[in-house]
Amino acid sequence: MKLDDRAKLLLKALIERYIAEGQPVGSRTLSRASGLELSPATIRNVMSDLEELGLVASPHTSAGRIPTARGYRLFVDTMLTANRTDFATPSLPADQPQKVIANAAQMLSTLSQFVGVVVAPRRSSVFRHIEFLRLSERRFLVIIVSPEGDVQNRVVHTAIDYTQSQLAEAANFLNAHYAGLTMEQVRARLKSEVDELRGEIVVLMQTAVDASSDALTQDQEAMVISGERNLLAVSDFSSDMTHLRRAFQLFEQKTQLMRLLDVSSQAEGVRIFIGGESHSVPFEELSLVSAPYEVDGQVVGTLGVIGPTRMAYDKMIQIVDITSKLVGNALSHKP
Repeated sequence: MKLDDRAKLLLKALIERYIAEGQPVGSRTLSRASGLELSPATIRNVMSDLEELGLVASPHTSAGRIPTARGYRLFVDTMLTANRTDFATPSLPADQPQKVIANAAQMLSTLSQFVGVVVAPRRSSVFRHIEFLRLSERRFLVIIVSPEGDVQNRVVHTAIDYTQSQLAEAANFLNAHYAGLTMEQVRARLKSEVDELRGEIVVLMQTAVDASSDALTQDQEAMVISGERNLLAVSDFSSDMTHLRRAFQLFEQKTQLMRLLDVSSQAEGVRIFIGGESHSVPFEELSLVSAPYEVDGQVVGTLGVIGPTRMAYDKMIQIVDITSKLVGNALSHKP
């Protein structure tokens, strides 16, 4: 896709004007906005070329043009100039991780006036200590202590009854041989390394490890979304209930959004996904500006802003970048 400087300047001016005003941009407006001394006929010719390249489109109701997903992508990748915007950034005090995540989602939503989304850090499945406590016949409690001191409990139902001494024997073996490993590693090793133990004790430990793994991963909200109602005030959505309904379905299901944010966590810095350009964002009206965040130097989650493709990308990049650093700092805080 080769554009000359004049075409790039006109495309940039068109997209900036469209982002600011939300109306198709005509040749006369474009001539003034670009600062180029060009006749309307010349500008129309350039617009026609840009339309052939799939960078702009002509709505049926207007002589002006609007950017396409491909046009936005070219703009974001090659023409975006990040002017520092002065906006008041609230502080994000260190607190319980789930509260930090909720506050961050709300901050993203408030600053952007769109939707804030944060994927919570994956809780470690490593255990420091494990205990089994018999509750009643064929029923016992698993108590797991993480390296950070978090305690998780899970009630386990079994096909056969175990005595408290059998439960203690199994817990002692796990603590002596496997403490410091993840539950996945423990599960793999139990299949191959415990020939010296009686069969029923191995079955008991495998059952308990499965329950422990569930306890460590389920007791947390994987994703926090804030500000969905902000989309009601966005003309791109409020004028079309179908667009709005599809957006809310995305927020409700979360699976597609999780996959997208997982991709973001593998990249350095801010990434922009523009709707309609790939399977990543499910429909053309939405864009996502996202960034991973680090705790103690390690990427543990992702956050971002979801809004219309017609958004001020330079401002969103700053909001997401600043918030990712604030979240990392708050979660890395050692009391």
